[in-house]
Amino acid sequence: MSNLTKLEINALDITGNNYMTWAVGARMHLRGSGLLETIDNTKTVSDEKKAKAMIFLRHHIHDGLKDEYITKEDPGDLWQSLKERFDHQKYVILPKAKHEWIHLRFQDYKSVSEFNSAMFGITSRMMLCGEKISDYDMIEKTLSTFHPENVVLQQQYRVNGFKRYSELMQILLVAEQNNQLVLLNHQARPTGSAPFPEVNVASSSYDNWRGRGRGRGRGRNHGRGRGRGRRFRPYDERTKRTPKRMKGAGMIKGKQKRFATDVA
Repeated sequence: MSNLTKLEINALDITGNNYMTWAVGARMHLRGSGLLETIDNTKTVSDEKKAKAMIFLRHHIHDGLKDEYITKEDPGDLWQSLKERFDHQKYVILPKAKHEWIHLRFQDYKSVSEFNSAMFGITSRMMLCGEKISDYDMIEKTLSTFHPENVVLQQQYRVNGFKRYSELMQILLVAEQNNQLVLLNHQARPTGSAPFPEVNVASSSYDNWRGRGRGRGRGRNHGRGRGRGRRFRPYDERTKRTPKRMKGAGMIKGKQKRFATDVA
């Protein structure tokens, strides 16, 4: 009983709006089950196969359609009756799909995946109605509807000479992901938000040089007055002589040396 209640495909609506997709799904299931020849009245099929195909078809149509076609016992007759009733849907679907195809533009979508989904939705309906859409048509539709600001990218993609629409989509999806990554990195730290390391090093070195020899209090290199921060010179290079304040220190050192010699 569980197999009888389980739907393999969506049931055909009583309005027939989903007939095109229902017919494709029903054909695929019948082919997979080895029952496709049962809907072809020109072929001879066993009664067992006809019964299995009939159970499948009736189980996947609206209850109202079951009542309307209750007298149909052959799957080929039921299939042909449904086709004659609802096959005109392609004349309703095709003009709308063509209108959407004409106005389909890559620049109108926020992402590549959204455009790709719309592309396949439109082309699938057109092909169901018998229209042929090639990879060249899909590639040309994509590249010719780029935004005018992306003319250079458009020319670059044309130079690559893509033969399959899927190859172009792969390149566009990768480029979109890379652009998003660059944008996230920029938002995390916008331009100019972090100072240059070279500026920090130069500023630190300059501050350290200014701080040498400065300060208050007693001790070496902390004196106040003139000459603050200058290099200590025991010998004045400009006058070629020792400063006066250093002569006394030299005499004291000399005395210490003589005293040391005497003791030795």
